[in-house]
Amino acid sequence: MTKETYLTEEGLKSIEEELEYLKTVKRPEVINALKEARALGDLSENAEYDAARGEQATVEAKIVELEQMIEHAVIIKEVKTDKVSIGNNVKIEYIEDKETDEYSIVGSKEADPFNNRISNESPIAQAIIGKKVGDVVKVASPNGEYEVKILEIS
Repeated sequence: MTKETYLTEEGLKSIEEELEYLKTVKRPEVINALKEARALGDLSENAEYDAARGEQATVEAKIVELEQMIEHAVIIKEVKTDKVSIGNNVKIEYIEDKETDEYSIVGSKEADPFNNRISNESPIAQAIIGKKVGDVVKVASPNGEYEVKILEIS
């Protein structure tokens, strides 16, 4: 069973565009490179042919991966703000040092920690999903547990 892929509308559009590019541009380029490499002769010692075959395998695997993501996509639409869920922006306070941070909770394929977009599968998201403003929750991390307080859900 393939697991669901949580995506925003924009995330789905981006994946569809990448898939279209791979199918209509990249795949034909690789096929052409294979033809050119084959024309060079002896395939047993042909580095260009080996490289083209490797690239073909990579492109085909990525196409399959993207098709599966699209097939199993769950679009994040109506977002409620009474409890933390995928699609919310959440402002939290780290209890120990009183620092605050704001995160967008997105599906794993759209996660971008450098832009505060965290995966619903991350330890912090797993700890706060389903919780309400004012709740204090423990977050398990490789360095031990820490506590965060949910300040805002939007």
